Amino acid sequence: MTIAVDGNPKAIQEIARVAFDREQVEIPQDTWDKMQASRQIIEHIISENNGVYGINTGFGKFADVAISIENISRLQANLVLSHAVSVGEEFSEPEVRAAMFLRANALAKGMSGIRPEVVQTLCSLLNKNVVPFVPQKGSVGASGDLAPLSHISLVLLGKGYAFYEGELLSGQDALDRAGIAPVQLEAKEGLALTNGVQITAAVLGLAVHQGYTLAKAADIIASLTGQALRVVRDAFDPWITTLRPHAGAQAVAENLRALLEGSQLATASGEIRVQDPYVLRCIPQVHGAVRQALDHVASVVEIESGSATDNPLVLPDGRVVSGGNFHGQPLAVAGDYLGLALCSFGNMSERRTARMMDGNKTGLPSFLTEHGGLNSGFMIMQYTAASLASECKSLAHPASVDTIPTSADQEDHVSMSATAARKAKEICDNVSHILAIEYLAACQALGFRGPGLLSKAGRAAYDLLRSQVPALNEDREMHRDIAQARNLIVTGALEKAVAQAIGSLK
Repeated sequence: MTIAVDGNPKAIQEIARVAFDREQVEIPQDTWDKMQASRQIIEHIISENNGVYGINTGFGKFADVAISIENISRLQANLVLSHAVSVGEEFSEPEVRAAMFLRANALAKGMSGIRPEVVQTLCSLLNKNVVPFVPQKGSVGASGDLAPLSHISLVLLGKGYAFYEGELLSGQDALDRAGIAPVQLEAKEGLALTNGVQITAAVLGLAVHQGYTLAKAADIIASLTGQALRVVRDAFDPWITTLRPHAGAQAVAENLRALLEGSQLATASGEIRVQDPYVLRCIPQVHGAVRQALDHVASVVEIESGSATDNPLVLPDGRVVSGGNFHGQPLAVAGDYLGLALCSFGNMSERRTARMMDGNKTGLPSFLTEHGGLNSGFMIMQYTAASLASECKSLAHPASVDTIPTSADQEDHVSMSATAARKAKEICDNVSHILAIEYLAACQALGFRGPGLLSKAGRAAYDLLRSQVPALNEDREMHRDIAQARNLIVTGALEKAVAQAIGSLK
């Protein structure tokens, strides 16, 4: 199967397939024709020598500087060369692949005046897995993610650097090995390749994709901890969420009822205690709110994926109009929202882990070790979870409220959207480790309670972990345990094991 580069909105799953699974892409003929028609408008403007921004003028503050016909191609190459100034560690292969896919799809709307052959070359990079080296820092998310997108564009010209078959090569060497001819940019094409916030959208879209995986894992792991702590299941009665009918809370409560079905460890109100602390009792309300944030941010990314974000835009009626579709504010706000919402998964998980450490509250061995003193057990595991949860709170400070004018105040309000997306992604990664620690702690606690008393779903989750990580009988290097537990979460193996036992979760 291939995924169409046609300018239409793309689902988060489609973006993920291109990013992670290296799904092939193709440009349909009618899309090619739309791009060609848009290009003809640009060619007409050049032939008439009309002054139009970005075609035969400079950029930003240089918008009033006319460029001669003989220098138009050089102008576009200079734009890419001068704008490729990102610094820091590189974006991951999936993030760069997602960005290339989203940029190609935006150009495929036929509103950018770019030759379809250039977009096809971008698609060829995807299909042959030539992945440009793109440093993470340098975008203010205003006139698009100019700096990082320029690093992608460099490779189209046979410049910059790219990974091919796991090796970092010069852009030209990567193209040669893949059998791809470099492009010679013509009028407006450098601008078309770099205007838009597709780096932001790529990072944010993949964070949402991982967030959905974490949402189901959080419910599963919380149900394990709940059984270890003899949770009062009454809090998940359908009447409760019906009387405050937020969709996220209803879905989580339904999941918890399924996950606890048949458990001999879950209790009724008054059996052991009347009610639980909030990190157990309020799981539907808190986890559900995060789910609704994920849904909102997914919708923003999906709208963006099918949008024309170039400037100026080449309209079908022949007009070339300057506007602000490149501005990253919609994604910046969504990125901040996602980051702060995901913090709740981390905060809840860390507190559930901390509760399992206190033998006076649980009746379990303190720090989940039978030989405390000689062994520290899970004591410092909870420290790591606390460290990550605290870091998430710092990362959740919004980027979208900041702005530093650029281009001599021509671009006098910027979004910092790429920063918001990168922070959301880092929070997502931290949360995956926090959940892994809770998963390990819950299974250790359940080893003392008796795995045979677990629900069917709980036993599937417990057995999966124990197939990879043995119970802790004496202290050992546990960073490996965290990595293995996290892998079961982020790959979807935990969700799959539970689905095989009881069916798919909401």
